[in-house]
Amino acid sequence: MLTHWHGIKIGIILVISLSEGEQVMRKPILNAELLTSIDVLNTLNGGHVEARVQLQQKPEWREIRVRVPGIDRERIKVEIHNNFLMVFFSHQLQLAAQPIEVPRVVYNKAIPYFIDADRIEAVFEGPQLVVRLPFNEFSNGYHRNIPTSEG
Repeated sequence: MLTHWHGIKIGIILVISLSEGEQVMRKPILNAELLTSIDVLNTLNGGHVEARVQLQQKPEWREIRVRVPGIDRERIKVEIHNNFLMVFFSHQLQLAAQPIEVPRVVYNKAIPYFIDADRIEAVFEGPQLVVRLPFNEFSNGYHRNIPTSEG
């Protein structure tokens, strides 16, 4: 039987029947070459950076606080694309002597209708990136009477 880890085949499980009535012994056999390649990939990727994202509600805006340990501030980017706010950073990998930029998305959500997208700003406060999403005129709701007519 094959075993998988995140979609990667890591080896087989050896099943041995000792004799009738005795328990079946299952022993995993891992390919040493495969384990080495997993370790090398982790080393090449520099391990795993765990970002911390906090959402806060203020009277006049929403706030997203992002902290990514071990990543330079210059590599953390904020973009609006198709009404989605995205916070991400990039890793640079070397594959076959070619540098490749690989993005890592920390936050990616649709901007709500009650946020003024034109006034969104991002600043660093110490090691944290703070993205402020100011409310617009629809933040207190929208109400109007719609007259009916004969059609």
